[in-house]
Amino acid sequence: MKANVGSVDRIVRAVAGFAVLGAGFYFQSWWGAIGLVFLGTAAIGWCPPYALLGLNTCSTKK
Repeated sequence: MKANVGSVDRIVRAVAGFAVLGAGFYFQSWWGAIGLVFLGTAAIGWCPPYALLGLNTCSTKK
């Protein structure tokens, strides 16, 4: 599993994940659990849809 989520993308995913989790708790909805997906992909640095679509937001190392 090669990382395909860059640093800026990881920060955006983490912030969005916490926001979705918070909204889920506030509105008492299970939809807030989707925030865990954002947090998970931010934590491991790999996104399955990116892999399927061939996307990569990581900077290239020389």
